[in-house]
Amino acid sequence: MIKSIKQSVALTGIVAMAVLLAGCLESPDVILFEPGVYQGMSDPLVSNSDSAALQERLANQMDR
Repeated sequence: MIKSIKQSVALTGIVAMAVLLAGCLESPDVILFEPGVYQGMSDPLVSNSDSAALQERLANQMDR
C-alpha cells in the first residue's frame, strides 16, 4: 500500500516537472525588427492626405 502511494507521488511529480519544463521551451521563430521601419500591413483607413499630417506630428514627437 505504501509502495503504491510512493510510486503515485513520484509519478505525479515527474508529470508535473514535465509540464512545467515544457512551458520553458522557446519558439524557434526568430523575428528581426529594424528600428524606425514599420513592417506590418498597411492600414486601409489612413489615406494619403492623412499621411502627411501624421508624419508632421510624428516628427514633433520623436526623441532627439
